[in-house]
Amino acid sequence: MKQGLRLSIAAASLVVLGIAAVASQANAFSLRSPQVPVLGGSLQGYFNSQGESINVLTDQQNAQIFAQSASGNALLTLMVELTGDAATNQIGIYNASLIAPPLYLIFPGVASNGWFAVMSFRTAPVRVVINLFDNSGALQGTTTYLGVDPNNFGFYITSPNGTFYSQDGRNPGLHAQMLAYQGTGLNVGEWWLCFEDASVAAGSDQDFDDAVCVLESVNPLATQQATLGAVKALYRK
Repeated sequence: MKQGLRLSIAAASLVVLGIAAVASQANAFSLRSPQVPVLGGSLQGYFNSQGESINVLTDQQNAQIFAQSASGNALLTLMVELTGDAATNQIGIYNASLIAPPLYLIFPGVASNGWFAVMSFRTAPVRVVINLFDNSGALQGTTTYLGVDPNNFGFYITSPNGTFYSQDGRNPGLHAQMLAYQGTGLNVGEWWLCFEDASVAAGSDQDFDDAVCVLESVNPLATQQATLGAVKALYRK
């Protein structure tokens, strides 16, 4: 998977500096407790097809927010969307510390399997520059967002069913809408982000295969278990 992606970047004459795996940081993080039920076998089947030795029921990591690596760059690849809403789902990042954060779009609804984005976090002013490419490595656009916190950001998915966040505490019923897994084998140091695009609290199918992304060159941050009281306290500030 990584070899094919690098070939597509080379074909587009793109030079990305500082993209590096973060296996040492990844090993420091713990499993979710409790693990979230994943229904159906589609996500497990997809991981198996990618040569991963991930068990979707027992290998969920306690990673809901992220920080830039030393390089200041990150690579996000939209691997697959197994949902009827694939043509409309949008994926992006947000400042995890804000009560009502603005949403910074990475993948628009038109993005499909194999599209990827290079995110470069920069200072003076604080901003992120996102270069978006299709699955052939052709540049689709460059967007700059001011004020993005490079050391405390999360991911979101917006679908016809609503907007859902990598932080459980922002979702209806405090339910997980994104599960994170560490890559294995050739993908060690990468993170799989698996989204559910309908509210778990409202009875979604909970297959977490509506959008599956691979994230490289970031440091997940340890996440404390959210409680209803803690979330209410946040919104009283």
